[in-house]
Amino acid sequence: MADYALRETKELARADVLGLYEANRWSSAAKPDLLMTALANSDSVVTAWAGEALIGLGNALSDGALVVYYPHLLVHPDWHGRGVGRAIIRHMQARYAGFHQHALIADAPAIGFYERCGFTRAGDCQAMWVYAGGDG
Repeated sequence: MADYALRETKELARADVLGLYEANRWSSAAKPDLLMTALANSDSVVTAWAGEALIGLGNALSDGALVVYYPHLLVHPDWHGRGVGRAIIRHMQARYAGFHQHALIADAPAIGFYERCGFTRAGDCQAMWVYAGGDG
């Protein structure tokens, strides 16, 4: 049995969110107002909690019918390898079951994880972006 619980909520304390993003060294932690706005404006946010501690978070953007995009999935480093990320992504995949396309951009070290979750490389497609994060 898991020693954490999933919740689907956008009501998150700023300190909890920033602690999680900072622990993972994500550049969006340096833009806390924008990060909190982004999460609030997401179609859905799935969180993982160990007691009162936020240990994981994933969010989704969607058109509500055909396409869902998963921009963020992060788990506190102390919880890596314990199934938290997989539980979050499975929850989101179930929420958007039947959608034509589930899309994400994966950093190279995360590709194997996402493949184990059922994602495949998008044929000859190449991820493209205009990125202002400074860490890409």
